[in-house]
Amino acid sequence: MKLIAAPARLSTARADFEQDFAQRLHWSADTDAAIEQRVADILADVRARGDVAVLEYTARFDGVQAPDMAALELKADELQVAFDGLPADQREALQAAAARIRRYHEWQKTQGGETATYRDEDGTLLGQKVTPLDRVGIYVPGGKAAYPSSLLMNAIPAHVAGVAEIIMVMPTPVRGSVATGGTGTATAAGGERNELVLAAAHVAGVTRAFTIGGAQAIGALAYGTATIPKVDKITGPGNAYVASAKKRVFGQVGIDMIAGPSEILVLADGSTPPDWVAMDLFSQAEHDELAQSILLCPDAAYIDAVQAAIDRLLPDMPRAEIIAKSLTGRGALILTKDMEEACAIANRIAPEHLEVSSRDPRRWEPLLRHAGAIFLGAYTSESLGDYCAGPNHVLPTSGTARFSSPLSVYDFQKRSSLIEVSARGVQALGRIASVLAHGEGLQAHARAAEMRLK
Repeated sequence: MKLIAAPARLSTARADFEQDFAQRLHWSADTDAAIEQRVADILADVRARGDVAVLEYTARFDGVQAPDMAALELKADELQVAFDGLPADQREALQAAAARIRRYHEWQKTQGGETATYRDEDGTLLGQKVTPLDRVGIYVPGGKAAYPSSLLMNAIPAHVAGVAEIIMVMPTPVRGSVATGGTGTATAAGGERNELVLAAAHVAGVTRAFTIGGAQAIGALAYGTATIPKVDKITGPGNAYVASAKKRVFGQVGIDMIAGPSEILVLADGSTPPDWVAMDLFSQAEHDELAQSILLCPDAAYIDAVQAAIDRLLPDMPRAEIIAKSLTGRGALILTKDMEEACAIANRIAPEHLEVSSRDPRRWEPLLRHAGAIFLGAYTSESLGDYCAGPNHVLPTSGTARFSSPLSVYDFQKRSSLIEVSARGVQALGRIASVLAHGEGLQAHARAAEMRLK
């Protein structure tokens, strides 16, 4: 049967544009009630029974039978062996990507991410003390595909920030179980593991690594077990069970974000080869059926050319069925009045990935206010950002780029305010504090300040 990818054809000139546009963007982050309850049960069980519960759920959901948690922990020499066993080009690419990501995040760390102080005219010292988190958990997906790039993007900023312990968890399901994916070798416990992911863990400086996934892995990281240490923060994407578990443990630990389906928005002026744009749309659509790929362009003939490229290129794609379902279900090719209107619509969407595929991308960049990452120019495909450009590929989705930012070193640091009031300075500050404290009816606050006054 011939696969058909039919993104919706919209036009801002049509009276029904707003209705159709809103319908296309709609995606609910609400999780199925049954999943929520099941996740709640798993988390409670892991909290109560620790390793025993983790082993049972790993056997049930991943099909991996392990006698104890030791069988599920990857040793440092296994990561080294995985790295050494890769083809030379994969080793070099992994190291080159890691170096670029590290270089970028080290630069980022210097931009306001350091402890700094100053003294005012009274000699009072004010400032901030920046310290890394002690221990973080990195979740690496392993269901439909394996993502060594995701591991690099999560672990390296943590390492650069100065986090002492990085605990990695990743499912290694048996093929045919609830979740399968990744090419690799079977572990002693029976699961499929991806050597490129293990090698990436070695390159990124992961402290400990466990072959567990799902809600049980999130529970183990959040609460700690006899084997898995409790962490301060959990980062990394996962399926609906993982997302639900992260929401439930937030407060007990920090989390990065609740990620929705992957998104790409391409602003095109018609100057880029249509095949390039079609493939860029494919690059997100191939993630899963709920991923969203949208083209905004003021040239109707160019939109037709992109659709023709989609039709021509789709049959040769290994994940053609997923791409077709994604483009048909959530994709859109939108004709705009001009590029200014396209930029305005892009701000409303606030996409995860935003490509400005035009002759003069710098002309339009100042108009773009909301996006996880902005890719400027025809040569800057989103896939380069996914793997090796340097900036983090863990980005806000589902419109949350309006108020949130990409994962960074800042997510693995915290700030403590530094205040050292001088004997002279307290004469002014103490009087102010006394007045306000009395106004709030907090006499001990007021007296504490007043005792220091001359």
